Parts: sequence; C-alpha cells; structure tokens
Amino acid sequence: MNQPVIEDYAIIGDCRSAALVSRAGSIDWLCWPRFDSPSVFAALLGTQDHGHWLIAPSEPVLSISRRYLPGTKVLETIFTTGAGVIALRDFMPPNQDGNHLIRLVRGITGTVAVRLHLTLRFDYGTATPWVTRLPEGGIHAVAGPDQVVLRTAVPLVGKDFATIADFTVAAGETIPFTLSHGPGHLPIPTAIDPIAALAETEAFWSEWSARGTYRGRYEDAVQRSLMTLKALTYAPTGGMVAAPTTSLPEAHGGGRNWDYRYCWLRDTAMALDAFLHSGHSTEARAWSDWLHRSTAGKPSDLRIMYGLAGERRLAEWEADWLPGYQGARPVRIGNGAAGQLQIDVYGEVVAALSHARRRGLAPSRDSWNLQVKLMEHLETIWHLPDEGIWETRGGRQHFTFSKMMAWLAFDQTISSAEQNGLLCPLDRWRGVRDHLHAEICARGFNAARNSFTQCYDGTDLDASLLLLPRSGFLPPDDPRMIGTIDAIAADLMEGGLVRRYRASDGLPDHEATFLPCSFWLAEAYARIGRQDDARALFDRLLTLANDVGLLAEEYDPIARRQMGNFPQALTHTALIAAALLIE
Repeated sequence: MNQPVIEDYAIIGDCRSAALVSRAGSIDWLCWPRFDSPSVFAALLGTQDHGHWLIAPSEPVLSISRRYLPGTKVLETIFTTGAGVIALRDFMPPNQDGNHLIRLVRGITGTVAVRLHLTLRFDYGTATPWVTRLPEGGIHAVAGPDQVVLRTAVPLVGKDFATIADFTVAAGETIPFTLSHGPGHLPIPTAIDPIAALAETEAFWSEWSARGTYRGRYEDAVQRSLMTLKALTYAPTGGMVAAPTTSLPEAHGGGRNWDYRYCWLRDTAMALDAFLHSGHSTEARAWSDWLHRSTAGKPSDLRIMYGLAGERRLAEWEADWLPGYQGARPVRIGNGAAGQLQIDVYGEVVAALSHARRRGLAPSRDSWNLQVKLMEHLETIWHLPDEGIWETRGGRQHFTFSKMMAWLAFDQTISSAEQNGLLCPLDRWRGVRDHLHAEICARGFNAARNSFTQCYDGTDLDASLLLLPRSGFLPPDDPRMIGTIDAIAADLMEGGLVRRYRASDGLPDHEATFLPCSFWLAEAYARIGRQDDARALFDRLLTLANDVGLLAEEYDPIARRQMGNFPQALTHTALIAAALLIE
C-alpha cells in the first residue's frame, strides 16, 4: 500500500493524546497514554508492520468523503461502494479513566463487506505484544509497560502477528470497536459504552465550540483551527504540543525531521493570545498555571520548550529501525533544540502574561513576580547572540527579531507596571528599552534594502520580521515597516507563499515555504491598510488546507503538498490571528 500524503490525514484526540486517521480508514499514528509517549501505531513513519489499524470496505470503493461532525472532533468518513454506503466514525472520548479510541461502523444503504486489519506494535514499532482472546469478545495485548484491549462482538482472527476480521454491515446497523490502553501491570482497562461515549464526546466538543466569540467571514476556518489547538492541549497540565507528530519532513527525503510533541513557550504563548481573542479563557488560566510550574526555579534555567508536565530533559535520539515517512530519515525522538538560547521567547511570554493580566486571567501577584524575575535575567542576556526563533544549528548570531522581542518584553513590563502600580526598577528598564530601540534601528535596518534584516549589520531577510507591526515597535505606517514588508514579499516569496529566510542555517537541505509566515504576511498587509492584498493571500492560504481544514507547518508549491509535522499549532494560531485582524 502506498503511504498517504500528509494532507490525507485527519486528527482525533482526547486532550491527552491524538491519532492520525487516513482517508482510507487507517490509523497510522497514535502514542499512548500521552502525546509524547512511545507509539502504539507508527505506520506513519514506517510500514504497516510498525503498527496500524485499518477499517474499510473490502470491496472496491467508488468514492470517499469525510468531515468532522459539526462543532466536534468526531471524524466521519463515508465510503461508497457498488454494494452500498457505510459511515466510519472515529473519536477519542475525553474525560474518561484511561485512554480509549472508538470506531463505529454504520450502514447507510445496502450491505457492505468490511475488512479490519489491526497490527499492534508498542515502543515505536519494536515491541510485538502477547495477544490473548477475551471471553466476552475481543483481544487483550500486553508487552512490558503497555497493554491494550480491543472490545468488539465481531469475530477476530490472528494471522502473522496481526488481528484481522471480515464482516458485513447492513443499512441501519452499527458495529462498534473500542480500543483501550492501560499500564501493563494493572488490571485490564475497564469497558466503556461506545454509543454513550459518542454522545458524551459530541457534547464535550459542542459545548466547548459554543463558547467561541468570533463571528465573521472566516468563522468555519477559525473554529476548526481553535478546535485543533484545543485538541493539541494536554488537559491534565494545560501544556500544548506544537504538533502531535515527530519527523514528518520539512524537505523531501528528510534531514529536517524534528520531534514536535513538546510545549514551546513561544508557540503556546501565541496560541494563548488566539484563545483569549476568541472567548476561550479557561485555556488561558490553565496555560498560566502550567507556565508558573514549568518555569519555577532560577530564571537562568528557562528553557524554550518543556515536556507536557514541565519536563526539561528532552534528549534527542534517532529511531534508526524506522525507515521514515516516505523514506525521510532520520526519525528523531526528543528535541535537541530544548537547550538553545532563544531570546525572543521572553518577549512572547511576557506579552502573553501581560495580556492575561489585562483580562484578569492570571494570578496577579504570582504572575508579576514571575515576570519580574524573567526580566531581571533578560536584562543580563539580551545583548548576547542566540540561536533565534528558527532554532538554527549553524551557530549563534545577533538576530534582529530576538532583539525586537527583548524590546517588547521590557516595553510590556513597563506598561504593566505603570498601568497597575506594580513594583519594578522602572527607570533602569526604561533606559534598557530605549537603548534597545535605538540599537535595533541602527544595526538591524539596512538602508540599501530599505528593510530590517535577519541579523545585525546584515543584508539577508527573515520572515519573522513580519511580526514587527504586531509588536508596536514602530507605527504600522512607518516607512521602515512598509519597506520591510515589501522587501520580504519581493525576496522570500516562492509560488505565492513565504519562505522563512534564504541564509544558511547549518543544515544542508532545502525546505518548503513556511505557512505561518505566509499568514503573518497577510496579517501584516492588514495592519498597514492593504486589505485587498491581505484578503487575497489569506483566501489563497485557506485553499491549501485539507478537506477537514487542517494545515501542516510547510507547503511545497511545486509538488503541491503539505510538508512538516501535522497538524501544526503555530500555523493554525497564525491563521486565527490573521482572520481576526482582517475582519
């Protein structure tokens, strides 16, 4: 079987983990019990022998369509065959003891023959479990720390270390399958009612979606993006993963393959802003609590990313037995960028804390104490070179965007202190802020290019500078701001989309265009009053989403394929921010 393209997948999740389901009805990626746990299904990065779960008609399929049930993350795939039509509903119920994945096969017309093929492989495809039958129907599989139970009334057959079944579904009939996970040393997971779980899952997502306040031209895209961000949130702690996947390549053939199943402070802070502007304050409170726990301790120990519960050791290693997505290697587990210095993170975090404080959603005393400690440390390091927002691996530089975000951190802190009567060394920090502003204008702006540049005293451009109008560093109509936007549009566009940069970053291969940056350009156009340009680019970007509204990190305009980890929180956050501003 040919491996599906990235955009052929949809995500289901329970706010603890997530699964990717292909258009053909195969679940090819699932990590349990958390987003960052070892996988149960890893066919996405290998073959079916590394774990997958297919339910689909066993006879020729004439057409496939799919959707999320309105306002939910319940995925419905409709298969049309010559013998009839069936619907496959896939979902992971939240608020349950343990982890469960439920698949309901419902007959719509006729009688359709269906095939089930289940290959369970724990620990990224390396552990084949011991499988036994359950007296009440189904199977139990265990290997070391993991066990799963598949409950169904359909007779199952073991063959070649896989489980298969052939059955028929008639119109009006529903056949459920429930896969449940638990620790290997405990009793088998308790059964749940799959039909009741569907109703509860629909209610959970519908109630959550109804809290959204955005109403406008892009309501469908914004709501789907917000639900995607919610699905990437780890409910027990409030952290949010950048994506539920690892090692989906940014370049054909691999090399730029990273593990995104962790919580980047920058990405989460931007997502918090999207939630706050869309009426979802609960996530803001949970994020604030997560941030305080994760960053507790010495400010000098601040990391750019953490584990779901605030873990700091995210050692990077390679799963060399996995051949990678369409042969893209290496497959990386963990992320070595966790120890990098990225000064821009302070700006994003402080801006998020300030925004939450203005909305009354952060504990004022603890939030302010944290902010002051972060600023005291930033005061000692802002002048240093860093790896920058893009986590380059070619050595530290004085990135202009990093300096601008350091300026933003001081500016936001000073404003909060002035507006709320909070204590901090105001005079000293005003001096740092003003010095930073002058230095950035002198060394970060290239008069010959009429643009701010990627690094001090340089000529290369960087799409992160599209966020300058958002920061308030200069008025949107400042000629230097307009010049920067025009220069990036002229130099970094490829196939009508935006690349991050063209300069060397220490990695050998070529990457695709970067979707968040393309949304940032649409937002920047709107901020400088070019509404027609903003709408044209934004509408073009919406056409790149797959049939259920999901976007990866990058897009190859030549191959016309999504690239990188999927779905990507930063892309959907940028979509929301642009939509809100354009409207």
